[in-house]
Amino acid sequence: FHQACSPFIQAARCYARPVRRKRKEFPSQLDDLPPTMLKKDYANVSIINSVDDVVKRLLSLEMASQREKMKIKTQQLVEKVRRSPNDNGSFEVQVAILTAKIRCYEEHLQVHPKDKNNRRRMLMAIDQRRKLLAYLRRVRYATFENTCKQLDIHYALPPPYSRRITKRSLVKKAFCLKVFQEVRKLKAPERLKQRREWQARARAAREKEAQAQSEGTPV
Repeated sequence: FHQACSPFIQAARCYARPVRRKRKEFPSQLDDLPPTMLKKDYANVSIINSVDDVVKRLLSLEMASQREKMKIKTQQLVEKVRRSPNDNGSFEVQVAILTAKIRCYEEHLQVHPKDKNNRRRMLMAIDQRRKLLAYLRRVRYATFENTCKQLDIHYALPPPYSRRITKRSLVKKAFCLKVFQEVRKLKAPERLKQRREWQARARAAREKEAQAQSEGTPV
């Protein structure tokens, strides 16, 4: 026997049911990777062309993890800026690897904005990339421009150092100047005495040298 619930009880049950919010879909740097592309470890295997379609699908990016996709994306960014096929450690390659990591952290933080550990890692990677780009800009400007263009990096110059003038800093500066002047006044007699002693010794040395030259004896 099933007894129908009253509208009031039904409304109360619907109110108590948890509401699931839809997660926003943010654009990713991995969206341009085709699902049919093979994983990095199986791309250069010669026997891959003779396997079944099901096996190819299992070895493709459709079934790949986020880490495997990041390997391919990092390799694509490195290929854009590397100097030669054997270049794996130049400044441009390091900038490309850091750029892939930074964009991965940004995508993760859009979904999990309270992840402080990954936010700290992202800021450290940004700071390291800024130092590398500053060195390239100072030493090889053409390479710096090409790297920023190929990796779509908007480099902003660091702001010049400026210190905000406050009432406390002005009072502290005036106090330090006053202390410096008072110390100079206290040390003035001692400095004058030392100066007169140096002048007396220099005068005695000149007189001795002149006397030795007049007598014709070597000094």
